[in-house]
Amino acid sequence: MFSLWKSQGVGIDEVMEVNYRLLKEVKASKAQLAMESLKKIKTTGIVAAITYLTILGLMLAYAIAHYSPASNYFIVSMGIIFAINVKAFYDYVKHLVWAHQINYDGPIMEVQEKLSRLRLSIVKHCRAMSLQLPFWTTFYLNGTWFPQNAGWPYLVFQTLFTGLFCYATYWALKNLRMENSDKKWFKWLVAGSGGEATARAMRLMKDIEEFKKEA
Repeated sequence: MFSLWKSQGVGIDEVMEVNYRLLKEVKASKAQLAMESLKKIKTTGIVAAITYLTILGLMLAYAIAHYSPASNYFIVSMGIIFAINVKAFYDYVKHLVWAHQINYDGPIMEVQEKLSRLRLSIVKHCRAMSLQLPFWTTFYLNGTWFPQNAGWPYLVFQTLFTGLFCYATYWALKNLRMENSDKKWFKWLVAGSGGEATARAMRLMKDIEEFKKEA
């Protein structure tokens, strides 16, 4: 009786092992496919960032070369926006490299760790990008008349306008955190940077891990 049970047990183990390998192959393939969309996003982002930074850099260089007090707001605002987008360009390259380094045939834990690191970096990238928002409300101001020669209605308007974008930055820095990753607005905000594609890949790899534990 024990021999019969043992032989059946070996058969069940073999079946479970085959099922696990098949599941891992299918899920890993889907995870890899999900990450292809992230690679496209990052590749497009790199090309767009190069063009964008070139335009911003030329505008900034021109303003500095032809400096006048009137351009103070423009130089400071565009300088900060330029610096933030240089960081964005670096993030695009880094995320693309990390995405290509993931071996989906490797250990599940290792793949999950790399995906988790990538997703966390994407969230931090989105938070950093929000820092430029207030400066898009000040680059057009003329240093020769603002604020000293601006009427009080415009001063009130400009203060409220810039304050609104400052609050938006504060909100993003406070709320764009992993503990809110299950919320719809969070998924929407990070989707454009590849956050949702990474989350989908992570869910697929988690399915493999849970199957292995149950087996």
